[in-house]
Amino acid sequence: MTVMENLEMGAYARRGRVRWSDLMPSIMEIFPILAERRGQLAGTLSGGEQQMLAIGRGLAAAPDLLMLDEPSMGIAPILVDRIYETIAEINRQGVAILLVEQNANYALDVSKRGYVLETGEVALTNDSAQLRNDPAVQRAYLGT
Repeated sequence: MTVMENLEMGAYARRGRVRWSDLMPSIMEIFPILAERRGQLAGTLSGGEQQMLAIGRGLAAAPDLLMLDEPSMGIAPILVDRIYETIAEINRQGVAILLVEQNANYALDVSKRGYVLETGEVALTNDSAQLRNDPAVQRAYLGT
């Protein structure tokens, strides 16, 4: 499927809350590379571009909550910064974000609250600023 077909599939189950034609410009504004590649096969995109497409496909459903699993996995560090800037912007626009991420630095930068899981159990929970400043968290998870 092409980039555009993927985005249209994200909008498929939207149930008419927002028209696709109204959503597409905002998704293309968030991810201009997708506009440039709209006719390209999605499987030929780079890892970072595929991650942008996955997020764009989720946004095409006009969600109240966007769930993201490891958005930084397997992509170049420069693109990770761009992905997380975009996640923060999406949240500022009113979409709640549920983020699962091993990179605690990025996760705590864009979140309001954090939960640290160890072997499937919640080991710590607090607002993100408190977790970032916790010496135990800094040693164990932030590499400081």
